[in-house]
Amino acid sequence: MDSTDADALYRRRLANRFRAFDQDGDGTISREDFTTAAKRVLGAFDVPFRSDKGQALWSGAEAFWQGMAGIADVDGDQKVSHAEFTGSAAKRLHDHPERFAEIARPFLRALLAVADGDGDGRAETKDVEKALVALGVEPHMAALSAESLDTDRSGTVDEEEAVTAFARYFMTN
Repeated sequence: MDSTDADALYRRRLANRFRAFDQDGDGTISREDFTTAAKRVLGAFDVPFRSDKGQALWSGAEAFWQGMAGIADVDGDQKVSHAEFTGSAAKRLHDHPERFAEIARPFLRALLAVADGDGDGRAETKDVEKALVALGVEPHMAALSAESLDTDRSGTVDEEEAVTAFARYFMTN
């Protein structure tokens, strides 16, 4: 693959990553996209917003948005444009994947808690798949992704597996 092909592939990957965050498809990433994501996951698992798990997911979504905005909202308009995301934000996130993982951690922890049917701190891969579909991932890709998150092949996904995979996905060129 020559550098032109590699550059085009990287741009496509960034566009896909941007779309994953842009839950309402309006061409920007905003607080509403993070709250929409939380609502969809809570709805998929029939977890009330006012429950402890619902509040944790909502708080995790807000923390994730605040972290994303702090990194990517260059013009301070409370929205992250495609240009902001693919420009300085992608470079900052790529250069400091641990920072990205840490801003995502509260949301991922809470998402796994919502999907964790027995409260053991690990969500079954079928429930991770269900959460991914709620977030807008196509069912076939959600199944493949859930399987790949289960790095120890236990049939479940824990917080470290999710955070590591999430950071790797968003940081890979």
